[in-house]
Amino acid sequence: MKLLILNGPNLNLLGTRDVSVYGAETFDSYYDKIKVKFPEIDFEFYQSNVEGELIDKLHEVGFTKDGVIFNAGGYTHTSVAIADAIEAIQTPVIEVHISNVYAREEYRHISLMAKNCKGVIAGLGLSSYDLAVQSFIE
Repeated sequence: MKLLILNGPNLNLLGTRDVSVYGAETFDSYYDKIKVKFPEIDFEFYQSNVEGELIDKLHEVGFTKDGVIFNAGGYTHTSVAIADAIEAIQTPVIEVHISNVYAREEYRHISLMAKNCKGVIAGLGLSSYDLAVQSFIE
């Protein structure tokens, strides 16, 4: 099984950015762990702070991967273009969030992309990614 983990803006700062919300672990450290935890999965990881680059990556893998685990960060709540890109591809996408977006600012309660995703997992820290992997396996 081939899965892409796709992270959006500011997620390159995990481990240093607001650790009370996002935790102290870097994504590189977590990525090493998830590859060990799920050795049967062929993972690819991509992160960008640029909306168009995230869309380009969805287009690139959207007909070849078995799934995409996507934390779009702030673009979740603002990007019609990303929502449209998810709708346009065949590969299923699971939206993930490290924080509980529903316990945060009201504008974070709305996901423009959720309706085009297979599911949404939020608020379980980096374990949100694990649960998305498990969903694709099942």
